[in-house]
Amino acid sequence: MGALQSLPGQPEYIDLAEKTGFSLEQIAVLHKRFKQLSHNEESLRRDHFNEIPDLACNPIRAQIIEAFFDRRNYRQNGEGTVEEIGFEEFLVVMSHFRPPSLHMTEEQRESVRREKLRFLFNMHDTDNDGTITLEEYRHVVEELLSRSGALGKETAKSIADAAMLEVASISMGHMEPDEFYEGITFEHFLKLLDGFEIESRMNIRFLNMDTTTLCK
Repeated sequence: MGALQSLPGQPEYIDLAEKTGFSLEQIAVLHKRFKQLSHNEESLRRDHFNEIPDLACNPIRAQIIEAFFDRRNYRQNGEGTVEEIGFEEFLVVMSHFRPPSLHMTEEQRESVRREKLRFLFNMHDTDNDGTITLEEYRHVVEELLSRSGALGKETAKSIADAAMLEVASISMGHMEPDEFYEGITFEHFLKLLDGFEIESRMNIRFLNMDTTTLCK
């Protein structure tokens, strides 16, 4: 979207603040991170993300990186992927990891929750067919539980395994494991995670920035 200066308050920043919920100061900081990551270029490519140490050990590193290049995540009802992204696309995707504002109404919080779940669903619906597999659902649950900090990795894995089997049992009744219907839709996904606190668990770290701090 063109070059942005480091001073907040200009029209580009104001538009992005309204679109993403970030404050002008947060946008200025994120723009510096963007320029660091892109080596002062105006766009980011996938290979730029390979230079982020904090993502190297993340079990869903590939999905996180791909999410930045997925048109579905730009709030424009797009489809497909792109090879490069500008700062606006980077910021919009980052906003999905941002905790909700403390001043939101219940209706706004529910809207944010649905949007975050849609983003999470898209990350695992890699072929964009509107469904995710049972194994992908298990992985989502494990990731969310692990990020709570209250459970060990093995405990989170066991609970996620049980959750996957429960969905399979309810969905397909008496069918054999190799006949599992591997097609969880987004609406089904919403119901399965109803009551599951995700707002504070969808966060990532890179370039020494923790997205859990990006709340105003």
